[in-house]
Amino acid sequence: MKIWQKNIDVDSFVESFTVGNDREMDQHLAAADVLGSLAHTRMLNSIGLMTDSDLQSVQDELKKIYREIEEGEFFIADTAEDVHSHVEQVLTERIGDPGKKIHAGRSRNDQVLVDLKLYFRAEIQRLVEQIEGLFQQLLLLSEQHKAILIPGYTHLQIAMPSSFGLWFAAYAESLVDDMELLKSAWKVCNKNPLGSAAGYGSSFPLNRTMTTTLLGFNDLNYNVVYAQMGRGKTERILAQGMSSVAATLAKFAMDICMFINQNFGFISFPDHLTTGSSIMPHKKNPDVFELVRARCNRIQALPNEIALMTTNLPSGYHRDLQLLKENLFPAFQSLSDCLEISTFMLKHIEVRSDVLEDPKYDYLFSVEVVNNMVLEGVPFREAYRRIGLDIENGTFKPSKEVAHIHEGSIGNLCNDQIERMFYEVKNDFDFQKVETAIAELVK
Repeated sequence: MKIWQKNIDVDSFVESFTVGNDREMDQHLAAADVLGSLAHTRMLNSIGLMTDSDLQSVQDELKKIYREIEEGEFFIADTAEDVHSHVEQVLTERIGDPGKKIHAGRSRNDQVLVDLKLYFRAEIQRLVEQIEGLFQQLLLLSEQHKAILIPGYTHLQIAMPSSFGLWFAAYAESLVDDMELLKSAWKVCNKNPLGSAAGYGSSFPLNRTMTTTLLGFNDLNYNVVYAQMGRGKTERILAQGMSSVAATLAKFAMDICMFINQNFGFISFPDHLTTGSSIMPHKKNPDVFELVRARCNRIQALPNEIALMTTNLPSGYHRDLQLLKENLFPAFQSLSDCLEISTFMLKHIEVRSDVLEDPKYDYLFSVEVVNNMVLEGVPFREAYRRIGLDIENGTFKPSKEVAHIHEGSIGNLCNDQIERMFYEVKNDFDFQKVETAIAELVK
């Protein structure tokens, strides 16, 4: 029996099609659903729609269910339509009539909205913590290997001297900007839609500010129509933040795959972290980073997928939105896995210290020689012409002394400033406020 069902049984084929994978996806939302009900029922009690004794019964049992979920002992039954109906059904089976009162003043529409936002907040926090681990590993490697030069490329052609310090720190700073986008997604997710009901509010005197505080939200989605319109938009903004992180990882993975190639030979990994060939005994394949690249490229498609699924929907709720879970939820785990494995692999990376001893890299220093001539008083265009002729004539003599001292260059990485920027962004998330609110709600 569905919570919306009257006296007519829905065709089993129709039911199967409309439910789809929702039960499986909703398992991710179970803890969030209970948190929403804990806050909502306390609010119902405050406005006289639930007695103190009923509230006590509901709160006690919901907290038991929450612990069961946290311990992996709670599963949505095949007979349930979704997590909302299952939690309500279990609660009612255990405590009777008080369980039937928890849905007053809300709809499954705002119930799933608040579940999603609570779930998204938790997933963003997990990603941020993993990004921090990768960020710190990149900065550590940058400092350890800052004096080791490697070629820099433009158009995949040998261009100018770079260093392992520059290379590692470049991706660390890229993560700073990715965090800015995730922070925007966090701010959108951290607004309370509960109380918007089916998208048009309720005739009950709901206290939406109270549930906002109880759930640790930073603010409300005030307009109830917009609260519903936010579904799909929230997912798209979050996907954009995730895709930015994924783009950084994909580019880094491509560099790894290129630099480990024998034609470059800049880096290597221990044999037990690479794979081999079934017929070529010399092969050491960077399968981990090839899969990181592929997974992250797939995640970069998420914003477009979500946009195409929602772009022509009018205001109000539509069942199309249910399918967004199937695109977004697995992406959280995939991106999490990519961050974790990348950090792990970088703890074992081996860098080559003599890359630029190969004569084919001599031309990297042509700009250094030109600049040295300019420092001696030769006009830049004249110095450029002379060195160009030397290169054409085969008489170019590189000067391999690199004197880059300005901010962010080989000799002045400014890693301390990159770290400062990262933590300025991270601290803006204010995870502690949310953690405190949730701990208070379930204690």
